[in-house]
Amino acid sequence: MSASKPKLVVIGNGMAGVRCVEEIGRLAPDLYDITIFGNEPRPNYNRILLSKVLQGDASFDDVVTHDWAWYQEQGIRLHAGHPVVRIDASARRVETSTGLFADYDRLIVATGSSAFIPPLPGVGKPGVIAFRNVDDCRTMMEAAAVYRKAAVIGGGLLGLEAARGLLNLGMEVTVVHNAAYLMNRQLDRTSAEMLQRELERQGMRFLLGKITEKIVGRKRAEGLAFSDGSKLQADLIVMAVGIRPNVEVAKAAGIRTNRAIVVNDYLETSCPGVYAVGECAEHDGTVYGLVAPLFEQGKVLAKVLCGMETEPYRGSVPYAQLKVSGVDVFSAGAIGDPDAETVLQQFDGIKGTYKRVLSKNGKVAGAILYGDTAEGNSLLGYLKRGADAAAVSRSDSRPENGGGSDAVAAMPDEETVCNCNAVSKAAIAKAVREGANTVELVRDRTKASGSCGGCKPLVAAVVKHALAGGGSAGSEREEDAAVCGCTTLGHAALKEEIAARGFSDAAQAMAGLGWTRPDGCPACRAAIRYYLGSAEAAEAAGAVISAGAVAMPVSAAAAEAMTAAAEAAIPGAAAAAEAGVSAEERTTVTPKLLAGVVRADQLRRIADTIERYGLSFANLTGEGRIDLPGVPVEAVGALRETLGLPIETAGGIGREARILIGARSGKDAQTAARIGTELERRLHRLRLPSSVTAAVVAGFADNASGLLVRDIGLAEAPAGWEIYAGGRSERPIRQAQLIAVEPDEEAALEIAVSCLQWYRESAYYGEPVWKWLDRIGLVAVREKLLDPDRREELLGRWFGERHPSESAVPIGI
Repeated sequence: MSASKPKLVVIGNGMAGVRCVEEIGRLAPDLYDITIFGNEPRPNYNRILLSKVLQGDASFDDVVTHDWAWYQEQGIRLHAGHPVVRIDASARRVETSTGLFADYDRLIVATGSSAFIPPLPGVGKPGVIAFRNVDDCRTMMEAAAVYRKAAVIGGGLLGLEAARGLLNLGMEVTVVHNAAYLMNRQLDRTSAEMLQRELERQGMRFLLGKITEKIVGRKRAEGLAFSDGSKLQADLIVMAVGIRPNVEVAKAAGIRTNRAIVVNDYLETSCPGVYAVGECAEHDGTVYGLVAPLFEQGKVLAKVLCGMETEPYRGSVPYAQLKVSGVDVFSAGAIGDPDAETVLQQFDGIKGTYKRVLSKNGKVAGAILYGDTAEGNSLLGYLKRGADAAAVSRSDSRPENGGGSDAVAAMPDEETVCNCNAVSKAAIAKAVREGANTVELVRDRTKASGSCGGCKPLVAAVVKHALAGGGSAGSEREEDAAVCGCTTLGHAALKEEIAARGFSDAAQAMAGLGWTRPDGCPACRAAIRYYLGSAEAAEAAGAVISAGAVAMPVSAAAAEAMTAAAEAAIPGAAAAAEAGVSAEERTTVTPKLLAGVVRADQLRRIADTIERYGLSFANLTGEGRIDLPGVPVEAVGALRETLGLPIETAGGIGREARILIGARSGKDAQTAARIGTELERRLHRLRLPSSVTAAVVAGFADNASGLLVRDIGLAEAPAGWEIYAGGRSERPIRQAQLIAVEPDEEAALEIAVSCLQWYRESAYYGEPVWKWLDRIGLVAVREKLLDPDRREELLGRWFGERHPSESAVPIGI
């Protein structure tokens, strides 16, 4: 090591300190001469996975994160088993209990924490241990080989994991907890009782609401005595009631401490040149005992020590996952906050699942999942972003669709899969493409699932998805599944063939491309017609405005103009045959009612239609629409004339764009209505690959139209207008991504329209905006739409593809 390098000393060879050193090595590998002191005579290991070692699911070698060779390869001097007992801040030197000295220019204190041992009578007897390190694991394993009954004091995460390990070792285990239910800091009573029932089925016993007064036994521990006079026999007693930050060395050096070592937003202590990270650090009054905050602190400190600009550390969202075989529990955020309100609560006694989402000041503030934790990462993302709780409550109340593979496919590339190590779906997919074809290889390359292990099932699902050809931004084109059983061509190949070979109609395309069924089926015929851009068979897919928080008045003249401009949807039986339905079949017809506003004469004509065609009923939808099911297909063309309104029919190839309006006040409502109407005018009659829902929110309304779960959204903001894309209101729920912020309405409209034009050009038929955005990539979309020349090209093509009469359609209020 070069003597000219500044000296960096780290007190603590645990997860926080070593992660910080690892980040420094990545950012500036030759910057420091690094020395690490550790209390334990072993390399760095994952303390969180000790429960897996105790449960027999892993060996110690499996949980070592940095072996001896790693320190040598990185040029790091490691003194394992040499605890630092003194910091001389004036001389900038540390001293160990074994007589070693080391000078420093920069010092990181990462001393972690120790198990809190309550001062009970008899606590020092043999047979009473903590559960904190490898030695504790070995002691418990040795005791299990000799003794039969164990008591674990503490019904939190650590206590339950220790109890599960002792069960696996063949002991009878009773968990003693002073609260009324388990994991009372992370769960509510309902989820805790579900957890208790499952653990009781596994063989665990519980004594809740018990206050331990003393440990009984003559020469060694023989049991517990409680404040109510009852007793419990036990040969082994495990203390798992909490942790205590190790601050003695820092405090003795004059460094400011409270519950832990006090640090600022850059992890600096009160002593110049001394920093602290991990469980021994207290930031803004909070001490974190979870791995993700420790790693987040380490990344900030690494940049500080490397002299790089960095965002300050602003605190972390606490979350926890129980690592017990056969039990899935996730908890995040302010579960115990008395001011938090429940916005969503779901319980399924048959499946054994439970979900609760909490809010505070209108924002997602906490979440509990039991039995199915697949949504844990998504909910944690909502928490970190401070997402509007209304969007979550509306979207999460919908029935689930799609299984695990659909959920993985729906995840955006930038979504975090491993929160402990901040590893995204895209990073995992990239590792798979580069040859890491197992969870273990992905872990070695990206660290995903290498810390708490709670994300391992999701990592495995992402790996499986990537191996099956699931695409991500920047990756090769995803595997192109066949459009239907009539062909082996997928949408990408079909689109390319049609563009290259110039077919004139669907029949010619099917014949030329070797369709197994000459007439195809409704799925492929619709796709082919869309790719051909056939005007004869296309519906008029105008933009429909549905009122959200505001009813938007639409003039009679505007409605008549819409009627005059619209084409006949399917003018007769020939077109009906082209659409894949026989003349005897019936379809659903939907008159287009702008903003749900309908005049008396229009209602009379709708009623006459119901009677004329013997329809059983009309269906008033929640989107300001009236569906007329059961209309004979051959009558659709004449029906448009009868109703005097533009109409839509089921099975057409032109998908509608629905625009919802949200506002805080009457004045804002006028703004939202004006912009929404203009967006509708620009989208009028444009055929889309899939249905599109847009939202326009004015006056800084709190997501009044569910803007963050819409395909396209425009939201008024202090800096102008924010444009979002790619939201989804059904499971798997997707939050729309911010595309751009524009200073005025016109620029925002141009971004929205050009985005939809590119979507029209490059999406596959039936591909929703969120899937298209995932496939193209958020960065690529931003780069193209924010480039004035490329945006002008898109807008030019959008204008050129519109009907000649389109610009004269005065859709407005």
